[in-house]
Amino acid sequence: MDTGTEPLVPGSGEDEAAGAGPRPSVPGLPAGEVFAALGTSRRGLPRAQARARLEKYGANELPPAGRRTVWRQLGAQFTDLFAVVLIVASGITFLAYGLEEPRDAGTVQLAVAILGVVMLNAAIGFAQEYSAERTAQALEEMVPHACRVLRDGERLELPARDVVPGDVVVLEAGDAVPADCRVVEAHELAVNNAPLTGESNAVGRTADPVAAGPPLEARNCVFMGTDVIAGAGRAVVFASGAATEFGRIYRLAAAAPRQKTPLQLQVAAMARRVAGAALAIGALMFAVRLPTGESAVTLFVFALGVMVALVPEGLPATLSVSLAIGVRRMARRRALIKQLLAVETLGSTTVVCTDKTGTLTRAEMTVTQVWAGGVPHPVSGVGYEPSGEVADAAPVRELLRVAGLCCNARLVPPAGPREHWRVLGDTTEGALLVVAAKAGLEPGAEEAAAPRVTEFPFDSDRKLMTTVHETGAGYQACVKGAPGELLARCTDAEWDGRRGPLTGADRAVVVAASDALASQGLRVLAVARRVLDGPRPAQEEAESALTLLGLVGMLDPPRPEVTDAVAACRRAGVRVVMVTGDHPLTGEAVARRVGIVRRPDPVVVTGARLDAMDDEALDLLLAEPSELLLCRVSPEHKMRVVTAFQRRGEVVAVTGDGANDAPALKHADIGVAMGASGTDVAREAASMVLLDDSFASIAAAVRLGRAVYQNIRKFLVYLFSHNIGELVPILVATFVGFPLVPISAVQILAIDLGSDVLPALALGAEPPEPDVMDRPPRSRHERLFSAAVVGRILFLGGIQAACVSAVFFWHVGSSGIPFDDFTKDTLAYQEAVTMVQAGIVLSQFFNALTVRTDRQSILTVGLVTNPALLAAGGFGVALMVAISCLPPLRAVFNTAPLDATDWVALTGLGTLPLLADEARKGWLRHRADRRKGDPR
Repeated sequence: MDTGTEPLVPGSGEDEAAGAGPRPSVPGLPAGEVFAALGTSRRGLPRAQARARLEKYGANELPPAGRRTVWRQLGAQFTDLFAVVLIVASGITFLAYGLEEPRDAGTVQLAVAILGVVMLNAAIGFAQEYSAERTAQALEEMVPHACRVLRDGERLELPARDVVPGDVVVLEAGDAVPADCRVVEAHELAVNNAPLTGESNAVGRTADPVAAGPPLEARNCVFMGTDVIAGAGRAVVFASGAATEFGRIYRLAAAAPRQKTPLQLQVAAMARRVAGAALAIGALMFAVRLPTGESAVTLFVFALGVMVALVPEGLPATLSVSLAIGVRRMARRRALIKQLLAVETLGSTTVVCTDKTGTLTRAEMTVTQVWAGGVPHPVSGVGYEPSGEVADAAPVRELLRVAGLCCNARLVPPAGPREHWRVLGDTTEGALLVVAAKAGLEPGAEEAAAPRVTEFPFDSDRKLMTTVHETGAGYQACVKGAPGELLARCTDAEWDGRRGPLTGADRAVVVAASDALASQGLRVLAVARRVLDGPRPAQEEAESALTLLGLVGMLDPPRPEVTDAVAACRRAGVRVVMVTGDHPLTGEAVARRVGIVRRPDPVVVTGARLDAMDDEALDLLLAEPSELLLCRVSPEHKMRVVTAFQRRGEVVAVTGDGANDAPALKHADIGVAMGASGTDVAREAASMVLLDDSFASIAAAVRLGRAVYQNIRKFLVYLFSHNIGELVPILVATFVGFPLVPISAVQILAIDLGSDVLPALALGAEPPEPDVMDRPPRSRHERLFSAAVVGRILFLGGIQAACVSAVFFWHVGSSGIPFDDFTKDTLAYQEAVTMVQAGIVLSQFFNALTVRTDRQSILTVGLVTNPALLAAGGFGVALMVAISCLPPLRAVFNTAPLDATDWVALTGLGTLPLLADEARKGWLRHRADRRKGDPR
């Protein structure tokens, strides 16, 4: 394969470069010779050499995806259906101006006004899209993409972009491979090469040399973009960045087109229907006004203006604003939304399947009790700082030594005064290292005295981890794992230095002790060991005939904010189901602390019971309205439960952090990965990433997701209600025989510019209503234009239409001039059309306030709590005052000045939609209270 570069092979006499694939000599070399061939050692690169290679070869990252230029982004704003309709309408209007005899300046003013609407919306849409892309880039940088490498013999966690050729990478299940590497140490190591080969089966890796062949067929190499799904190992980087196999495919792949979300498709369908309706109504206006005697060109321009006025040209911009604001608000709550689909789906979530550790709890495991031989040994101190002590530590020191040896994690002391002790690796293992230190053991010294020679990594089927060590007396297997699984493999017990057979009575005592610890909410691990004959035993040999040393109970305290978040989900009709691999008693204890379980008899289902259920039995179980806990379950069980919930029509959000959680995260309606403690594989599969790993962020995201959908509906009500107010007076004037229109097309466009776009954007930024989490989830099949939305549009629009129609004909009738004598220059007519336009603008100002809430009184929310909306409405009113008072604008819009009495009367009429809607909301609240049995 020729890609223009060769792999790094120092001393080859060629220019060193990060290659696109391994030379035959690299996979063909024995593991011990690979280090020299790649200019490194088993201790990894020296730090200075790593810095030099980073400068030479560049960051280990792929070039950024091709992005549209600013000009292409701006041009795309003019391809939206509404924009195309308006541009065509403007062109036709310019053409009509050229055909008119005599030419009417109002026609060209209309054409310019239409273009002004197009330009304004394009500017807003472009600004929002550009801002959203910048926000997404910034948020992506907040998600950690780290790997573990050896530098100067020390195990470090580095950003994946800092990996260089020659680095020795430490690989464990759940890791994403950061670069193309040659495996030099493998312990049941298996990877998923699907991103490169399309085959999703686990592929074993070996450290042995292989024959020359295609790079991807080298079984002793792992490649960037693939995932470690089992085992552990170490590998040396030979290619990084764009020179990797993944980089080669990345360069060849064309950028995939963006997929539209269901909400966008729904809006697009609505746009087509609205555009069709606008054309039909425009044609109707032309037909019904034709008998009035006006010229066909004039009537055509008028009908065109009415059609343009009915087009909700601000909808695309408002949709962009609502979604972008939702993403930003979720980001402030430490939730990164990777797909816009997640924003809209969150609002209809009905079930959350949540992990326990790290999501409901702090993920700061602390051993609080060690048990051996029937005697508990309390442990003081909290967190990862090794300060505290183990009561009467001597009898359990060997237990803690073995537990500490069977760990891959490492304690990292604080680097500065503001930092704290932390764990590099699994938090459970970190807690074991801390308690060993509290008992007077030094983990580093113990590892040096008993170096590891073999490891059988933990997996969710065995629920065990085993390491083999060389000691002065021979070889020893150190085993830790779930008490039930480990106890079944033990034949002896050693307590307080005395070893003897493990009798049935002893087993009962151990089980009772484990249950007692678990009932306190502790996570319980059993620890055992075995003497071996050699360094490379079979796994079955190393994990059988074990000698039990005792139990370790550790606590992961619940996050303080989770209890309120769980309560909020309950009020919102969202069912919370705990899915954990822990003991049922441990899971129930934590569930009670955070409020998932409140009844005395929750339904607790283990993985073994799930295996015994068929799909019908599982469906019946999930249909019960009980408090449900799923314990001792595997990722496969989680996937099955998610599928069963979806069969029932539920919208399911699932949390996960491990590589094996990826299928469930992808299959769920909302996959939620952990940003701080999760694996790269899980984060890639998820549609949302919790940067703080907290369940409270899920509840906040559901609340904000509901607000996004509500805000889009608020805009629809706001927009289409005033369209009724503009259309009805024209129809009334036509049917009563009035020769002129109560509001011109240019006036309607002025209303669109001044009182539509900016208030709609402000409504898109409206915060969630106070009772948004007191309502049940919306159906996933519910349409934007539901019966309730249409009814509210007709209700508010009908009030506006009645008021402005009454004002127009009252003013025309009070002038005493016969209908047939009215012309465009008649002062009474100019005053009447001014009052119609002003009445709609003022009505819309108060309409914007009332549509802020569906059921809550605007007084409860606060009239001034959305200052942007008040400013936008104020701008519309100020523009209307200018149109009425300034002679240049009066000439354009054919308006007249209004006196103070007129403004007061119009303001009073403008408040009628708000007052009527407040009465409607009060009736809805009263009805809801009566249904709850509260007669307030």
